[in-house]
Amino acid sequence: MNVIRLAAKEFFGMFVDDGSLALLALVLVALITAAVKLLTLPPLLGGSLLLVGCLAILLQSVRRAARGTNR
Repeated sequence: MNVIRLAAKEFFGMFVDDGSLALLALVLVALITAAVKLLTLPPLLGGSLLLVGCLAILLQSVRRAARGTNR
């Protein structure tokens, strides 16, 4: 059973290295989608917000990872 759990963890780790990065990206996409569909936000503005939001999430993730490594 331990081998199966370890294999599943490694398989999941191949696709999701940083769980908070993946979770925040999914939440951002869901929020922007809801805003475009329900609040009639213009799609170009939604795409721009998605780009800026993804870049902000990535920057935050990189900063957190850089703080964790010692030179």
